[in-house]
Amino acid sequence: MLQRGIRGAITVDSNTVPDVTSAVIELISEIKKRNNFKDTDISHVIFTLTSDIDCVYPAKIARETFETWKYVPMVCFNELKIKNSLEKCLRILIVINTDLAQEHIKHVYLKGADVLRKDLK
Repeated sequence: MLQRGIRGAITVDSNTVPDVTSAVIELISEIKKRNNFKDTDISHVIFTLTSDIDCVYPAKIARETFETWKYVPMVCFNELKIKNSLEKCLRILIVINTDLAQEHIKHVYLKGADVLRKDLK
């Protein structure tokens, strides 16, 4: 069995716990829906946030929302601050154990983050 990464990103309306919580749940739910994997297939998850999002850890939201993520290793980092880059953006990398070929993984970019990977539309 191979490990494959599933990328995703979403923008948040504001740096508030309700908005970030909503974005984390929406992004993870859509990634799970499009890729149809079991939570027990997850190896680990990496979240990155732009520096203008600092109200809550996305990993905490994921762990509290998705009960089966209790033992999933997760970590959160700040995204590089690049001039003219997308603001209020939360990114995720979910690494799963799977037999799927790389081209069958469906990456998910929602709301304003859809500009990040126009090639995947």
